[in-house]
Amino acid sequence: MRKKEREITDLTEIEELLNRAEICRLGMADGGTPYIVPMNFGYRNRALYFHTGTAGKKIDILRKNDTVCFEADLDIEVVRADTACGWSMRYRSAVGTGRAVFVEDAAGKKEALDIIMAHYGGTGPWEYRENSFERACIIKVEIGTITGRKSV
Repeated sequence: MRKKEREITDLTEIEELLNRAEICRLGMADGGTPYIVPMNFGYRNRALYFHTGTAGKKIDILRKNDTVCFEADLDIEVVRADTACGWSMRYRSAVGTGRAVFVEDAAGKKEALDIIMAHYGGTGPWEYRENSFERACIIKVEIGTITGRKSV
């Protein structure tokens, strides 16, 4: 990282950021073409969980290439100034890489959905419709690397 003073090295601080962020952007590679989507998510034990439909572009890409990157951010604020070069941004962000796996079993899907619900402030326990697990695709990203950055 070029500006070491902006680096977040404390994993607890990075995890707090992930636990508070509302959107996580999931990046994939479709051959040589990048593809990124903002998604609702949950975080627990160095893994991200995403809920999506069972068909679509991201599913097709991940079935061919499970290597992903991700980004989440918080506390975004434009800092205005009198001169163009004085303008700045305040932010905290986490960027990482990992491998995406599809959660196939009903118990794993329920656990992942519970993690996502808790992420957005739900207290559970939750009950899901009988066919919910058949109609839902859960993507678990096992985090390989993660870095944090801030400008406050």
